[in-house]
Amino acid sequence: QVQLVESGGGLVQAGGSLRLSCAGSGRTFSSYAMGWFRQAPGKEREFVSAITWTGDSTYYANSVNGRFTISRENAKNTVYLQMKSLKPEDTAVYYCAADRLMGPDVAASSKYRYWGQGTQVTVSS
Repeated sequence: QVQLVESGGGLVQAGGSLRLSCAGSGRTFSSYAMGWFRQAPGKEREFVSAITWTGDSTYYANSVNGRFTISRENAKNTVYLQMKSLKPEDTAVYYCAADRLMGPDVAASSKYRYWGQGTQVTVSS
């Protein structure tokens, strides 16, 4: 069982930056792939970024590639999402997720069993 808690969301102007954190519990955290997903009002939850359990491979949605960076510190049971050049369309609730996944599965929300409660990111124009 893994419990996840996101933090770092908030209100920022377009062009600004935020860093989201996701703290996980459990000794097996380092063996899980981690993903970030987001859901805007009235829209489906969508993939944002993911990182393998080793941290060797990272994945990004086209809409955030080049602006967002995912990283992890297994010693701290934490994964980060650094977001730069934020746009109003990045406004959403951001969720982190964890599971033992590999390859393209890390981008599929249906494959993750463990989810955080979400953190709101609002980008004003």
